[in-house]
Amino acid sequence: MEIVTTIAPIALALIMLTLGLGLTIQDFTRVVNQPKDFIIGLLCQLILLPIVAFLLIKVLNTPLELALGVMIIAAAPGGVTSNVLTKFANGDVALSISLTAILSLISIISVPFIIFKSADLLNIQYATNEISMLQISLKMFLVVTLPVIIGMIIRKFVPFLSSEDKLMERISIFLFAIVFIAIWVEEKDNILSYLKQAGLVTLILNVVMMFIGYYIAKFLATGIEQRKCISLECGLQNGTLAVFVATQIFDDIAFIVPTATYALVMFLTSIIFVFLLRNTN
Repeated sequence: MEIVTTIAPIALALIMLTLGLGLTIQDFTRVVNQPKDFIIGLLCQLILLPIVAFLLIKVLNTPLELALGVMIIAAAPGGVTSNVLTKFANGDVALSISLTAILSLISIISVPFIIFKSADLLNIQYATNEISMLQISLKMFLVVTLPVIIGMIIRKFVPFLSSEDKLMERISIFLFAIVFIAIWVEEKDNILSYLKQAGLVTLILNVVMMFIGYYIAKFLATGIEQRKCISLECGLQNGTLAVFVATQIFDDIAFIVPTATYALVMFLTSIIFVFLLRNTN
């Protein structure tokens, strides 16, 4: 698991730096000026998504190590991909960026809390490393929050460097691809078994959350653009962050497999969903 544990933090830090390069203070103040849609998106992703994930793993009787892997991906905030696909779906990109940015910052507290609480509820022992919620939060601060802040500072004071965000985005995607491939190569003997066990629950979670987000937003959000945004935010999680957290807490790669499975599933389902949403009025 050495490749995964070495590259995942670098890939995540670059992804978050890229996110920071695209942010301004207005992305945060917009939440204060237009709180309704943001609160709906936040509650769907921060509270409803982990609850639905936990109910699914209990109903489907998912093996414990894979079950906790599902909870790790459910705890992760949305990623930069949700911003891009929201744009393709003609959704509210500004709202998507605000949700991604603020939930990413909140994640240094919310992600460890959800994972450790889920592990307790499932009676799962932590990794051989003695690690606490505070330690995970501090590590996440270094690879999630700090790069976002640095990216925003670069955009503000060295604007010509922020034009390199596309290059860093490509590098981070390349690094994530290496992480993704390393997971599958290291577990090639067990991959079909894991897919059978984790594929169904991750597929159901992904599709169900996009539809739940869509219909909750339909009744509560201000318009169709916000509905599209919230539904995609509910279905697209930051897979790299999930892999990073999993490798920090657990030594067994089986805990990481659902995050890789979800990453594969969410790209396929979200592209189909975008085409369905694109011409919705």
